[in-house]
Amino acid sequence: MSAIPRKTFLPYIALVLAVLFWGFSFIATKFALQSLTPFCLIFMRFSLASIFFVLVLFGRGAPPISKSTFKKLALLALFQPVLYFFFETYGLKYTTATKTSLIIATIPIFVLLFSSLILKERLRTLNILGVICSIFGVFLLIFGDHEPMMLGKMMIGDMLIAGAVISAAIYTIFARHLGQSISPIQITGLQIIFGTLIFLPFFLWDMRRVDWQNLEMPVIIAVVGLTVFSTIGAFSCYNYALSKVAAVRAVVFVNAIPFVTAFGAWLLLGETLSLVQIIGGLVVICAVYLANYRSSQTTISVKPGTTG
Repeated sequence: MSAIPRKTFLPYIALVLAVLFWGFSFIATKFALQSLTPFCLIFMRFSLASIFFVLVLFGRGAPPISKSTFKKLALLALFQPVLYFFFETYGLKYTTATKTSLIIATIPIFVLLFSSLILKERLRTLNILGVICSIFGVFLLIFGDHEPMMLGKMMIGDMLIAGAVISAAIYTIFARHLGQSISPIQITGLQIIFGTLIFLPFFLWDMRRVDWQNLEMPVIIAVVGLTVFSTIGAFSCYNYALSKVAAVRAVVFVNAIPFVTAFGAWLLLGETLSLVQIIGGLVVICAVYLANYRSSQTTISVKPGTTG
């Protein structure tokens, strides 16, 4: 009996690693926000990742990108990563990592919805059902909290996370054509570099609010982990996997991110969901599956780097 080729497993191992890295990114952000302001955390994460991408993109000469494409990418960077990470990081100050991951999981749903409203793309009955189910699921997540005293504060966080979802969806809609002219690593790398430059003045304004001399080791580990694993590692793993397996199969793995976050948040942060919220989370996951249950030619997927 011949052994199964090692290459058969490598793409799926890469997908599992990407899911783990992105799933734990929400938890690491919660840890880091205990001592850092959102703007300081975002800038530290982006500036460290920028060093990596500068070396990759410009180590052998600047990538050939047209002036018009460069301008479009710079403009779209306002939505992703700037607005996306602003909403996500500030939202995590007020809501849980588990709820955040579940709400973020609805990005493909809003991509479908905006494709219909903005690009006039036709939605199938199954897609419409997925959109309706996702909205209902998110409603249960937001209003099904078992601690009514915390509802108001968490609603602020949930609304901010919803802003991150909308930002990522708008970016995905208008950035589809960019992948035809430049590579995914160029798109992600330049996004992160643009984001670093945009967040720099906010970091300089906010840095005086941080007690830099007394940063605890878990916070430093969280920042390094977000940079090395959630940004660089997850991106590299996911792109390698996409080069070997169909996007339809990759989406199935990505849909497992909320389960990774829920388990990690329960284990490390003591977070729990009420029964109503658990039902809402399952509805969201099922809705995303329904929305992505299409032929391989029409499946909509979110670009790497738009989560976590």
